[in-house]
Amino acid sequence: MSKVKWSSLGLSVIVVIALIIWMATGEVKVASTEAPLEPEAAQQERTRVQVTTLNAQLYEPGLLLQGQLEPWSSVMVSARVTGTVETIAAELGDSVKTGDVLLTLSEDGRGAGVQRWQARVKKLEGDLAAVRRLGSKNLASQSETLGVESDLAAARAELEGAKLAVAHLRPRAPFDGVVNRKEVETGSLVQVSSPLYELVRIDRLKAKGQIPQQSVAQVAPGQKVRVRPLDGETLDGVVTFVASAANPETRSFAIEIAVENPDQKRIAGGSANLRVALEEVQATFISPAYLTLGDDGRPGVKYVDDQNRVVFRTVKLLSVSTDGAWVTGLPDETRLITRGAGFVNEGEQVEPVDASEERG
Repeated sequence: MSKVKWSSLGLSVIVVIALIIWMATGEVKVASTEAPLEPEAAQQERTRVQVTTLNAQLYEPGLLLQGQLEPWSSVMVSARVTGTVETIAAELGDSVKTGDVLLTLSEDGRGAGVQRWQARVKKLEGDLAAVRRLGSKNLASQSETLGVESDLAAARAELEGAKLAVAHLRPRAPFDGVVNRKEVETGSLVQVSSPLYELVRIDRLKAKGQIPQQSVAQVAPGQKVRVRPLDGETLDGVVTFVASAANPETRSFAIEIAVENPDQKRIAGGSANLRVALEEVQATFISPAYLTLGDDGRPGVKYVDDQNRVVFRTVKLLSVSTDGAWVTGLPDETRLITRGAGFVNEGEQVEPVDASEERG
């Protein structure tokens, strides 16, 4: 035989011998008719979010208004008699006390008028005493007595008028204040009602503003106010008046505030920001960056509850600034999601990581 035939025959013999040995051992493996069990699904990995624990605290909200500052008192002192200005006692910018003389007008015979009426009153008083004695003896009628009494009353009235005319020659300050305007000089001829001085009181000021109709129920006389003029320094004030009816054009309510100005700053007539203190509430201070809008368009935040589930809660904004926002509507202790809030949905269970731990 050729070598090729011997090779084929040898290979066949080897295969037959291996087959006989396999069958002899009885290790016949039967194919399984059942599908292999699927491996147990691995637990889905939870989304990691960064949280910061915030605690609510007592906060005094405020109603912010725009206002106008005015002197507490302002009056134009006018002449009450005709005369020529003889002396000036107060100049522009001078501080005056109640009752201080501002200027002196010419007498023009008014002093003599007082003396004349004093003499007339004295004579009539004597006549009345005499007629009453005669009347007690039935030597004078009752009508004569009444006539003298009438003349005496008229003379006394004239005397008081003459004295007032003399007193008006020296106009006085009606209250403690500062001379803001001066309308006369020495030698000026003034008539009745001629303006002389404008006096203003600025150690206390009056702030006026308007309250929106939706906020007026929160304001009442006696509430404290922080007043910030344009110079930036704050002053203390108290609400003294809230209108009972709204302005029909603006639908807002007028408010007046007494503002203490012990340093007598020159701010009367200027604008100011008014912050009316409202009732204290429990509130949470957060960064405005963590505020989002809910489906209803109202602002809210996402936080993690005790079961590590995401909660979205709408909040009420009490005040907002570049530093942060005071809000109500959150639990006293809130694990606020500060990173990853955009990748998780409400109700989803997450793995919270404290921000302080991540920084560490």
